[in-house]
Amino acid sequence: MAPFKAFRDGWSPFGFVVAVSFFGAALTPSLMPRDPLVQSILAAVAASLGYEAALLMRSLWRYLELPDCPTALNRWCSTAALLTGGVILLYSLLKAGSWQNATRAAMELPPLETGAPVFIFLVGAFASFALWVCFRLAGMLRRVVAVQLDRVLPRRVGVVLSVGLVGWVVWAVVDGALVRNFFKAADASFLAADKLIEADIAQPKEDRKTGSPASLVKWEEMGRWGRHFVATAPTIEQISEFQHGRVIEPIRVYVGRRAADTPEERAQIALKELIRVGGFERSVLIVMVPVGTGWMDPGAHDTLDFMLAGDVATVSVQYSYLTSMLALLAHPDYGVDQSRALFNAIYDHWTDMPKEDRPDLYVHGLSQGAFNSQATLPLLDMLGDPIQGAMWAGSPFFSRYWSEVRDRRNEDSPAWRPTFGNGSLVRVLDQYGGLDGNFAPWGPIRAVFLNYGSDPIVNFTFDSAIKPPAWMNEPRAPDVTDKLSWFPVVTMLQLALDSMFALDVERFGHYYVAPDYIDAWAALVEPEGWSKARADELKAIFSRRGPAF
Repeated sequence: MAPFKAFRDGWSPFGFVVAVSFFGAALTPSLMPRDPLVQSILAAVAASLGYEAALLMRSLWRYLELPDCPTALNRWCSTAALLTGGVILLYSLLKAGSWQNATRAAMELPPLETGAPVFIFLVGAFASFALWVCFRLAGMLRRVVAVQLDRVLPRRVGVVLSVGLVGWVVWAVVDGALVRNFFKAADASFLAADKLIEADIAQPKEDRKTGSPASLVKWEEMGRWGRHFVATAPTIEQISEFQHGRVIEPIRVYVGRRAADTPEERAQIALKELIRVGGFERSVLIVMVPVGTGWMDPGAHDTLDFMLAGDVATVSVQYSYLTSMLALLAHPDYGVDQSRALFNAIYDHWTDMPKEDRPDLYVHGLSQGAFNSQATLPLLDMLGDPIQGAMWAGSPFFSRYWSEVRDRRNEDSPAWRPTFGNGSLVRVLDQYGGLDGNFAPWGPIRAVFLNYGSDPIVNFTFDSAIKPPAWMNEPRAPDVTDKLSWFPVVTMLQLALDSMFALDVERFGHYYVAPDYIDAWAALVEPEGWSKARADELKAIFSRRGPAF
């Protein structure tokens, strides 16, 4: 029967070689270490995409009615393809362990004893076959539609139309039945977690604290991470471990998403609460944008509280319950709208204050928070009365100002730690440094980017499917192995998968830590009497505290 021709035509010698080559390329080193199961699935997906791309080329060849390979030559090609593919597959499986250990060595992790080649082969082969069957079923459906269309349309028109119709049906099923229901379930689940009031997080009793009975922000509406942010602020006793002069309690204001219906209403609540608790009376004010769930890294805000002896106020508003990746996919506008509303509310009040009586104003964001902050910071509009600066950590590759700095960097600087202009406006650092250089003195606005060279969320680009990304050029970041090679399509898939595991290794990938935040903040706010010895002392304190999560 014609529909089952999709299975009969499912073999391609050229496609097999391409698939095995993609399978092996997916096992080569990447930015983040992967276990054998993850390697197997990635390799299977890469192999399937390579195979189907080869079949697509063959279909286009036949659609143009170009001559097919003679039968005798086709048999010879099949034999040669099996032998070539077998050699590539064997070589790749034998090298899988050493390739994986190259990435681990760059991150100072102990090597794996084995690459589990048998496991990778069995799981990868099964997953590849399952994907092959799915594609064949889609092809069978297309042929069924084409047969019906052939009755009323020219054959070539029917072929093109059948591809479009089946593609639309598959997308409708995936998007409607799977994706949307997944996001609904995820939103409900994360909302339930956000409402959870943990027993070990006590509601503040002091009237001047956000979330207290006297606060404009209800404790129950602050969200899980908002309550954690406010309740775990460093105490005077803790800060006094580092500071030996006058110490005060830092001010923290947080408004949960459930506090009001619109971004503007939540921003106004945050502004009024900040005024109520005396946030504009501090020396430094930070407008901080959280990640998707509303979480903010204690390594960022706690360190600044210590550095400034508590003379700092931090304000933030939640815009989602979902993780950053899900929030960007489900409602990317939420974070941008909330970030813009909060900054505008704070900035407008700040500019109305006498310059000699107002705090230094900075913005900060990590990951999606960095993206949202950069997307909404009206740099040109505030040049007449600028804020003091910004510190962004782990800026996603599509972030507004980070992509500008990366793409228009000085020619003699690497893409993973670029220098921009004369350094009077922008400086970039990682865990190995970057703030020392032949820079001009800081101007009226300072922007500091903290990005790790091995961070796939910072380094991912869609065009890595067709050309090597600039961060792969020599010299590479110290935490990126020199054995990492570029492969068409496969490298993009590797980076996309790396993004899902970017928080696995402390101080590498997307896992930013307190010691590096300390250096970034010091460059931005320049605390009085700051020195390398003071920095080392504070880093030691936070090293004893352990990781943020």
